[in-house]
Amino acid sequence: MKPIRIAHLFPDLLNLYADKGNILTLRRRLAWRGIPVEVEQVRRDDPLHLSRYHLVLLGGGSDREQALVGEVLRKQRAEWASAVASGLPLLAICGGYQLLGEYYETAEGLKVPGLGLLDMRTTAGSTRLIGNIAIESPECGRIVGFENHAGRTEHRHLPLGTVLHGHGNNGQDGKEGVRYQNVIGTYIHGPLLPKNPRLADFVLQLALAYAGAPAELSPLDDALELLAHEAFFQRRIVVGRGLRRGDGAGASR
Repeated sequence: MKPIRIAHLFPDLLNLYADKGNILTLRRRLAWRGIPVEVEQVRRDDPLHLSRYHLVLLGGGSDREQALVGEVLRKQRAEWASAVASGLPLLAICGGYQLLGEYYETAEGLKVPGLGLLDMRTTAGSTRLIGNIAIESPECGRIVGFENHAGRTEHRHLPLGTVLHGHGNNGQDGKEGVRYQNVIGTYIHGPLLPKNPRLADFVLQLALAYAGAPAELSPLDDALELLAHEAFFQRRIVVGRGLRRGDGAGASR
């Protein structure tokens, strides 16, 4: 079997929220199943050939780094649009998520253009949306993590999930993230995938299918990962909301 090739874009600029942990999770969950994997770090001055990859990770960074990355990515907007239309799996987190839309408007009113891949706009709010978050995804079950963003994002696509606790895209509509084609965008980090093995495997299944490989993943012993997921939910979400243990807390996923 040929290796699954993963591109980690701009790890020197977009690693504000421990996105290396997401790469490590993806790599390990493939290796544990005997599936070969290659991870390539693509930096600002490196050539980017999207056709080489079966999965792309675009992480989060500060406004400055986000603007720098946006300048680089927009030079290949047509290639990005073609790759997404062909089904390239893309996981974009926080600042990377915002870059997929039409623009990000800063607190000073400056509009930073995005890739325009999604019918989506983000505007900086007067306060940051910070705290632990839990959502329910129709595809991946419960997802937990941390959010810390000033942006208020609105779009016309399906969300990744519905907010159980926290702020989500904008603190108003009860939605979090985006799902479009094989694109997953989200504000959840911490990092995202280690505490959410079901989501990690969902991303890997997309990559395997895109690579033309069998998309069924053999089960892993996720006892520790699920314990971490449940502990986070109970201690940071349930207790934080003043609920009794068991209230609003479904089975670990």
